Amino acid sequence: MVRLKNRYLLVNILYPELEETQQSKAKVPDVVAINQPTTNALTPHTLLKGIRSQISELFVKYLSPATSTFILRVSRAHYRIVWAALSFMNAVPVKNGKKCVFRVVRVSGTIRKVEEEAIRRAKEMIVKARRELGEHSDSTLDNIFGNGDKGAGVDSTKDILMVDGSDNEEEMEIEDDDG
Repeated sequence: MVRLKNRYLLVNILYPELEETQQSKAKVPDVVAINQPTTNALTPHTLLKGIRSQISELFVKYLSPATSTFILRVSRAHYRIVWAALSFMNAVPVKNGKKCVFRVVRVSGTIRKVEEEAIRRAKEMIVKARRELGEHSDSTLDNIFGNGDKGAGVDSTKDILMVDGSDNEEEMEIEDDDG
């Protein structure tokens, strides 16, 4: 039996240009503005359609519009091509999509390590935003991140487990080397 070897890419969508309507609203920390939520019009299907126009045979395993993060599963032989295609995409692949940058932040042979990195980065972003705003502005962050518990600290952030139902234990032990 032949085991297919894949690579999992954790990708962030960054928005370096703020719209004028957003600049006139309440002061938002730069880390939140750059990592702002993606439009709800972006679905895994539209994201996959946009990427397929650049390259074929890749799979969206997870998409979070709230954190502008997604995970792709790509064959090990082609992950560099997909990474290059993402580097050339400059807008969210939906009608009238905002200009953005697709940044690959982690490549791994297992989805578990990519999930852990996604969770770590989300927690880090919340800590940075709270530090930048200070303790008196927790309600602003709670509104942005949808946290109804005003007294909750970063430690209460619930970890979300992203699971690929087709992965089995054998696939989770793939080595990261190219051999």
